[in-house]
Amino acid sequence: MAATGAPVRVPVAVACGVLKVSRQGYYQWLAEPFCQRDWDDAHLINAAFDAHLEDPGFGYRFIADELADQGFIASENRVWRLCSIQGIFSIHSKKRGLNRKAGPPVHDDLLATVDHHGRPGRDFTASRPNEKWLTDITEHHTAEGKLYLCAIKDCYSGRIVGYSIDSRMKASLAVSALRNAIGLRDPAGTIVHSDRGSQFRSKKFVRVLKSHGLVGSMGRVGACGDNAAMESFFSLLQKNVLNTQRWQTRDELRLAIVTWIESKYHRKRRQRGLGKLTPIEFETIYMAADAA
Repeated sequence: MAATGAPVRVPVAVACGVLKVSRQGYYQWLAEPFCQRDWDDAHLINAAFDAHLEDPGFGYRFIADELADQGFIASENRVWRLCSIQGIFSIHSKKRGLNRKAGPPVHDDLLATVDHHGRPGRDFTASRPNEKWLTDITEHHTAEGKLYLCAIKDCYSGRIVGYSIDSRMKASLAVSALRNAIGLRDPAGTIVHSDRGSQFRSKKFVRVLKSHGLVGSMGRVGACGDNAAMESFFSLLQKNVLNTQRWQTRDELRLAIVTWIESKYHRKRRQRGLGKLTPIEFETIYMAADAA
């Protein structure tokens, strides 16, 4: 009998018999506890978790693209296998009707109002530029595949103060639009209102908001008029650009969107809510009055 506290040594043959492994396999593991592929898989899994944490909307294909950008060498099939084992799935991959839920808000709803009858509403009015911004993402098909537009609209003038266009709906699409708006304006303290899309809940987007002194705001789930002022712009874009023809290439559609926003919507389309002025004219008058 072994002395008190002394370790009990079990013969290798007995241990392998109990665990139902071969002695040869045990000695191979002892010489090399893990192989190089297991080591590489572990690094891939960590990077995949980081990419998915940044944007929960990523499926395995987008994650594979992100890993390639970071210098990892792995096929889509390998990334799919690792993501399946680890349970890394896009939040959009669930079938409709099977308890699909919007993601949790990362900001309070700062535009919510309640009328004297107790009915909820939204206050999209602003008394000056850069007081309230609205943002959302729309998509349209081309023969090459989908093209995504993230736009940011100023509630004061209706002007699109920033936008980004890409072939993939990643968090970087929303971040790029926000950075473009920040580069053109002086937005410290601006409220930026969005829905609960994963792009607007991503760490990258929230980080840019905080680093530039912007205030995030998110709407409720299932409220059809939650971002109605932004949807009105997308409706105009749909009628004036997206639905006017069948688009063959993404570049062709991208050029058409940019041309319409900059030359037509901003400078030629008069809005009754602005006293029949264009967004550019309305802001010019404000700046002149503010300077005076």
